[in-house]
Amino acid sequence: MPDTAPKTNLTPREQALHLYEAIPPGLFRVDDESERIAWRVSPEPFALTAAQLAAIEALGHDLLAFYRVLNSLYNRSARGTAPAFIAGYLDQGKPEQIVKLARQNRFKQDLPGVIRPDLMLTEDGFAATELDSVPGGMGFVGAMAEAYSQIGIESTGGSEGIPRAFAAMLAHAAGKAQPAVAIVVSDESGDYRNEMTWLAAAVRRLGLADVWVCKPQEVIFSEDGLFIRHEDGRETKLDVLYRNFELFDLLNVPKQELMLYAARHNKVKMTPPPKAGLEEKLSFALFHHPALAKLWRDELGRETFDRLNVVLPRTWVLDPRPLPPQAVIAGLEAFGEPVSDWRRLIDLGKSERDYVVKPSGFSELAWGSRGVKIANDLTKDDWSATIENALASYDKTPYILQRFRKGKRIRQSYYDRAAGEIRTFDGRVRLCPYYFVTGEDAVQLGGILATIAPADKRLIHGMTDAVMTSSFTAPAG
Repeated sequence: MPDTAPKTNLTPREQALHLYEAIPPGLFRVDDESERIAWRVSPEPFALTAAQLAAIEALGHDLLAFYRVLNSLYNRSARGTAPAFIAGYLDQGKPEQIVKLARQNRFKQDLPGVIRPDLMLTEDGFAATELDSVPGGMGFVGAMAEAYSQIGIESTGGSEGIPRAFAAMLAHAAGKAQPAVAIVVSDESGDYRNEMTWLAAAVRRLGLADVWVCKPQEVIFSEDGLFIRHEDGRETKLDVLYRNFELFDLLNVPKQELMLYAARHNKVKMTPPPKAGLEEKLSFALFHHPALAKLWRDELGRETFDRLNVVLPRTWVLDPRPLPPQAVIAGLEAFGEPVSDWRRLIDLGKSERDYVVKPSGFSELAWGSRGVKIANDLTKDDWSATIENALASYDKTPYILQRFRKGKRIRQSYYDRAAGEIRTFDGRVRLCPYYFVTGEDAVQLGGILATIAPADKRLIHGMTDAVMTSSFTAPAG
């Protein structure tokens, strides 16, 4: 156990056993029904220094500003007062219906109410590899924080941090206290239904909002708005519809036309808004595009721009269109020379391929580490195939090339239930802070999910041999 471990009256083994037993079963899908949790359990939350926590808290405001400027640049590009390629990239591969939704006046200024970056802890700080505005994990983090608090361990955000911040976000979206809310979970997002049900129940228990989980087909439409029907037969008119389904799956979602009609006509507030461009990973490429640097800097302010320039890894859109002979891809080099053809990267040796390739968004491959390729893990043939596939997919699903920033190596403890003892392993950590937009410029940190994977795993996600836990602030010294 590290010296920074929280002090309780229990042994580390007892702490881990408590967490395992206290987490409600079924919050996430498990392959073995005898298991309550599909990954390793830590005796305590992941330890952050006070400086690390302060940096994460400040990042929430910077990311809200990032979304606001991205949205503004998209709107300006669409109407011709900013470079056309901004909207061109953000709309690439999307059907006309999705593009029209993003440009409707009703949604034009709307931003996501939940912001969750994936932060890699590196030797010199954090790298935000991507952003998610329809994230899973909120219920699980909330349940972990509650379970730890029962044995005297306080997680970041507090034992009620996630449900309280989620409720504050919903109240801001509705423009009223204690709104009526439906969390609409599609079949495609069904793995998250149980944890969202936990979150809704936690918010109701706190008396902060009337929040319920339902399937899309259970939403009732009338000219007066959207309703849900409870088991006792009564109906509740909704103030907010929390969209827990992906836009790439929109046409498969029952009653999507009616939900969107109600949102367009201001009969319900939909959050996150149906704006697929705000869910594209290529937004980082737009941030780093040299032709847009002044626009970003002027809109964000120099200090925010400089901070984001450190946190957001250099990113490029794998655009297959040919360049004129005198042009190069800005900021990209191979063998010490500027690159004008993506295929030039194929000849790089493994040690020179510090890149990740992944689909930008609007695809079933764009979440959960699906479709992600780490270049220096691949053979030359596989690396070549990865580049060729990305270029060939541009019309339907644009891919990005991103600088790979290696995670810091840490030592992590966990409870080995088979052996009945605490063990440790070398790992790398991904931190997922959950920020909730609670005012025009107000962001509240509800909690942080820490996923620690074995150090030999290049992709960090909720695998069976990873630890998933909340975080806490370690005492100084």
